[in-house]
Amino acid sequence: GPPRGQQRPRDPPAVMPKPTKSKKTPPPAPYSDGKKKAEEIPSGPVFEPKKKNFSIGGDIQPKRDLSRYVRWPKYVRIQRQRKILYERLKVPPSINQFNNCLDKNVQINMFKLLHKYRPESKAEKKERLQGMAEKKEAGVEDESKKPIFLKCGINHIAKLCEQKKAQLVVIAADVDPIELVLWLPAVCRKMDIPYCIVKSKSRLGALVHQKTATAVALTAVRPEDRHDFSQIVTAVRQQYNENAKQIERTWGGGIMGVKSRAATEKLERAIAKEAAKKAMMQ
Repeated sequence: GPPRGQQRPRDPPAVMPKPTKSKKTPPPAPYSDGKKKAEEIPSGPVFEPKKKNFSIGGDIQPKRDLSRYVRWPKYVRIQRQRKILYERLKVPPSINQFNNCLDKNVQINMFKLLHKYRPESKAEKKERLQGMAEKKEAGVEDESKKPIFLKCGINHIAKLCEQKKAQLVVIAADVDPIELVLWLPAVCRKMDIPYCIVKSKSRLGALVHQKTATAVALTAVRPEDRHDFSQIVTAVRQQYNENAKQIERTWGGGIMGVKSRAATEKLERAIAKEAAKKAMMQ
């Protein structure tokens, strides 16, 4: 044993051996005996869904577009009726030509040009006259040239066309009554003046500081705008002045509604069926 006063050394702790993983795969599950488990039937809802009944006294009606049944104000009713009548009835060429509006790209460029020739407003006119009066009082001669502005007013434009002073006439398509401008395209064609038709009378009115304008005319352009103006005139002549015969022959309207077309088709099918039967009998 160890000498006195000295402790006996302890034994080292026993180390547990690490478990080795078996490389064997477990055996496959036994085949089922072919019996299927009974499928669980889901329990039904508490409230059974019931088919809705939308007849009178039945369920609440679904949301629909009822705009055609609305009692519109009188001016709206007139607008709607006019639109339908222009579709249903045969429209003569003299009226139908106002549906043939100017090409959009040409129209944008034309309005940009016309905007430069807007007539002066009341404030600008007052300022100009005041300046002229001051010069006159000081004894200085006013050498300013006459400004170039858009001309408006149907009678004034008619005179300019007759005198062949107008270089471009722009007519509104939505004038009411249309008889106010019905004759103007024919006058422009007769005098060989380029003319065009645009959709909105309010757009023309904005050019001349008015709410609306039936037509506007341009009698001259500045030298810097001549190139753009000549391009616009060429496009306008091609669509209207040079296409006059086609415009004078083209009728509009004659488009029936959905119900009327369906009834006509049904009648035509019945006639065709009857004719086929007669052919079979012979």
